[in-house]
Amino acid sequence: MERREELSRDNGRDILDLMSNLLGRGGDTTAAHRASRRLLLHFGSAQKIAGASVEEIRRAGKISPNQARSLYYAVKLGRRVCSEPFRAGERFSNSQDLFQRYRARFYSCSREHFYSLQLNSKNRLIREVLVSIGSLNASVVHPREVFAPAVRDSAAALVFLHNHPSGDPAPSREDEECTHRLFRAGQILGIRVLDHIVFGHGGYFSFSDAGRLNGA
Repeated sequence: MERREELSRDNGRDILDLMSNLLGRGGDTTAAHRASRRLLLHFGSAQKIAGASVEEIRRAGKISPNQARSLYYAVKLGRRVCSEPFRAGERFSNSQDLFQRYRARFYSCSREHFYSLQLNSKNRLIREVLVSIGSLNASVVHPREVFAPAVRDSAAALVFLHNHPSGDPAPSREDEECTHRLFRAGQILGIRVLDHIVFGHGGYFSFSDAGRLNGA
């Protein structure tokens, strides 16, 4: 019963149908349905399947190498289609826009990744910088690592993005402290910190939207 509940929490029926049709080559066969169910029960979620190798998928689903490769590359294609990060010169409108454009990048990350988007005076992207890759539940970020490239690029403003591998976007105490520390450093250097967005599996938290972007 508990495992069935886990499947339903992960939009299980829709995911089972999609994988069954893919593994069954367009037909939702009984064998393909059973293989799809084995995969979901083994990995626990679609996010975990997205981070698995071809061989892990093959073994867990008890499927052929061709089926495993088909599912693996279908996931990669889906992530590529859904992931359209901003390019140099582009301008974002709001936190929702950023979430939609970057969410696929973090979809199956097992560690925290912290990015800094460097913007010019018109809030157009200069470039993005991967500041750090942390542990399973923490990303250690030092202001020096964030602001050194921003100063070199003459950035006027910054937006920070990082993910929570747990899937829960609620900011931790460490996230709060890091945001306030970076905000204060930006004030000293004359570089505006516009937002810090924490990505979860199905949602996000924006420090700016929540009115918690300050140096207090």
